[in-house]
Amino acid sequence: MPLAYITHSRCRRHNMGQFHPEQPARLDAINDRLITKQLSLFFNQYDAPKASREQLLRVHDADYLAHLESVSPSDGLAWLDGDTAMCPDTLEAALHAAGAVVHAVDLVMQGKARCAFCAVRPPGHHAEHNKAMGFCFFNNVAVGAAHALAEYGLQRIAIIDFDVHHGNGTEDIFEGNSQVLCCSSYQHPFYPNTGGTSDASNIIDIPLPAGTGSESFRNAISQHVLPALEEYSPELIMISAGFDAHRDDDMGQFNLLESDYAWVTDQLMDVAARHAQGRIVSALEGGYDLFALSRSVTVHMERLVGDY
Repeated sequence: MPLAYITHSRCRRHNMGQFHPEQPARLDAINDRLITKQLSLFFNQYDAPKASREQLLRVHDADYLAHLESVSPSDGLAWLDGDTAMCPDTLEAALHAAGAVVHAVDLVMQGKARCAFCAVRPPGHHAEHNKAMGFCFFNNVAVGAAHALAEYGLQRIAIIDFDVHHGNGTEDIFEGNSQVLCCSSYQHPFYPNTGGTSDASNIIDIPLPAGTGSESFRNAISQHVLPALEEYSPELIMISAGFDAHRDDDMGQFNLLESDYAWVTDQLMDVAARHAQGRIVSALEGGYDLFALSRSVTVHMERLVGDY
């Protein structure tokens, strides 16, 4: 089964201003690199549907959805916090971004793809059940995970977040839920200045200092995430795939390389092969240096393709 690659043209139309780092060119850079590497020979591309209200309400409050609809502007920008804004096309883009992960879950659970990567924006892992923040509006991975629980009867889903920023929104939604194991490695102290405070057994936080490089990152994953996954035996692995921990990305102060993203993807694929019938759904989160982002996404997808 080839890799499923899910995106939508609407995701390019969300625009928070010319100089905002979360820019439409992120998806263009990824697409251009995939063409150069001829990786499209090894995946099937799908248009992302829009997430339904029912799907969103599994993880977000009804009042919050109404708030986003009410503040969505007809022109210009509506700022929800200091770095998160809605333009007239944001709501549609966010609906397709969340819907992409739902569709990815459907494809892997129905045996139409073994793995899936969602090239979407806006990202999602900072969005809490009732709050937009950190460039995020709907928590895309959380919407997909809740869909998998509701529609496929899964009992154990693991979400691994290797973005340089803590996956606070995902943990806010699933804290204390034994059906979802949340593992987040991140720079600390750093935005959003969360993590490390939960006593819930399904939360694994791995705060790492500025300057963290390949060896420290791999050791942390090997010591904390991989044993937890083996014990948990997930039926589906989902990845909040942020690539802003790359050494060339000035949104963080980590020093990871493409080889580190290849390595962590390999580790997760090994776990998925043993416990989850190989099923992985990955969704784009951060990554703001366009060259580093495109290279990192490509090696991540090459590993997801595997031996197909």
